[in-house]
Amino acid sequence: MSAKQSTSRRAPKKVTLGGAAKQVLLGGKTAATEGILLRYRDADTPYGVTRKTASQLAKTLGLTETQVIHAALAHFARQNLPRYEADAGPLTAEQKEAIHELQPSGRMTVKESLF
Repeated sequence: MSAKQSTSRRAPKKVTLGGAAKQVLLGGKTAATEGILLRYRDADTPYGVTRKTASQLAKTLGLTETQVIHAALAHFARQNLPRYEADAGPLTAEQKEAIHELQPSGRMTVKESLF
């Protein structure tokens, strides 16, 4: 194979974005570096922020911009994702009877409804 022929595996390219000192690795992934691309918005919206807003949050909270993003995602997850597995639905008549049998007699009044 000559030097001009391409191989099946390309070397990752390093690209500097927006004159920033940070470099993004393109074309190669490892378990430790897999991630997503975050594009800041031109204006703050309900579903996006500008780089200026992210920087102000980081400075105010004493965090890095990456930590601010992780904190925001963690907060959004706590707000919107269930914290428990879905149950199997309403109790069967057999399950209700088993509960009634386990309760001490005379001490509690069993109601089928809370209202």
